[in-house]
Amino acid sequence: MTLFDVRLREAGTRSQVAVSLGTVAGPPAGAIAVQTPVAILLSTYNGEAYLAEQLESFLAQTHGGWILFWRDDGSTDATVRLMQAFADGPGTGRCRRIDQDGHLGITASFLCLLRRAPADHVVAFADQDDVWLPGKLARGLRALGDPGIRHPALYCARQRLVDGSLRTIGLSPPLDRLPPFPASLTQNIATGCTVMLNPAAAKVVAASTPPGGTLHDWWSYLLVGAVGGRLIADPEAVVLYRQHRGNAVGAPNSVLRRGVMALRRGPDSFMVLFRTHVAELAAHADILSPPARDAIALLQTSLSGNRLARLRAMRRLPRLTRRTRLETLLFRLWFLIG
Repeated sequence: MTLFDVRLREAGTRSQVAVSLGTVAGPPAGAIAVQTPVAILLSTYNGEAYLAEQLESFLAQTHGGWILFWRDDGSTDATVRLMQAFADGPGTGRCRRIDQDGHLGITASFLCLLRRAPADHVVAFADQDDVWLPGKLARGLRALGDPGIRHPALYCARQRLVDGSLRTIGLSPPLDRLPPFPASLTQNIATGCTVMLNPAAAKVVAASTPPGGTLHDWWSYLLVGAVGGRLIADPEAVVLYRQHRGNAVGAPNSVLRRGVMALRRGPDSFMVLFRTHVAELAAHADILSPPARDAIALLQTSLSGNRLARLRAMRRLPRLTRRTRLETLLFRLWFLIG
């Protein structure tokens, strides 16, 4: 019996329930869903506690045309043995390990995987501790459309929030649209465990240099929007997004909780990252759309100027907002004083 079999047996019915709870059926199988290859990108790090259930949910996808590209970021538990057992067992022939030793961190690890994905594959980011609902890949593929289109496109979806034992906590905030650039500078709404990139978008992100302190999902959302790409929001939940103490990034499911967390972080850390994103996008100015290039130039000037310059920038960039009025008010205050 492999380690993978042991972990699945330990998960028991909990794992079986995971793929049926609130299942979102995928779209009818069509030419796009059947023919499009998908590269699932999985970066692991000490993930043995929940990894087996995520791997099982890959196998349960209604779209079976996927290959798993994975790398381990320096685990000290049984994660690598579990992954190898999966590759030698249920995942035989559809797993590719990317060898690059050392601890790179979340963003660098995912970018390493992205740069090794085949150029004609749609890319799907995956976290080690979630459970995908069966129609996840099919829904994303249907939304992205023809993978041969040269225009970059990013898809993301809502999540069903669950605890460590997969008990439902609630839903992530409604997601009927993805605010375009420059609103994406103020807040990341493209949750990485749901993000899929068409080949054109994957190429743009893979060729870029994400700044330190950012995450792969936010950088993808920023860059695809800034180059004029299509941003697609799925209002249906496609992932059981596990909330536990080991989360790298959690998902507060209320405006109040998000507000409290923002206040605790304060303006300094937010504005440092805001400035970093602006500076790095300026470094990629040659690939940005003309409106995004103008917005970045304006923001750079205002950030190096006084408060009057920043007020003028906000007037000229009315879409520089967050999800709610209260969150937007807080952002504008921080932008003025930070």
